[in-house]
Amino acid sequence: MQDKVIMNNILTSVKNACDIFMHGTIESSTPNVNSAFKQALNETLCMQNEIYAKMAQKGWYPATQAEQQQIQQTKQKYANS
Repeated sequence: MQDKVIMNNILTSVKNACDIFMHGTIESSTPNVNSAFKQALNETLCMQNEIYAKMAQKGWYPATQAEQQQIQQTKQKYANS
């Protein structure tokens, strides 16, 4: 299996873990459980960022910069909602 495919699978798994931990944080009913989910979410978000950075560095996850005008239009759209 190619390294790119492996890294993409890992990134997808980590993103799914982030989703689970986020929902656990939102739905937790006690401060201790909430704190545990938040900590797990933050650690997993850091992992996701590191994986993304490695993939971007190798050209496996290209990203384009949004134009300032697009950013302002989006801000205005959601500010008016």
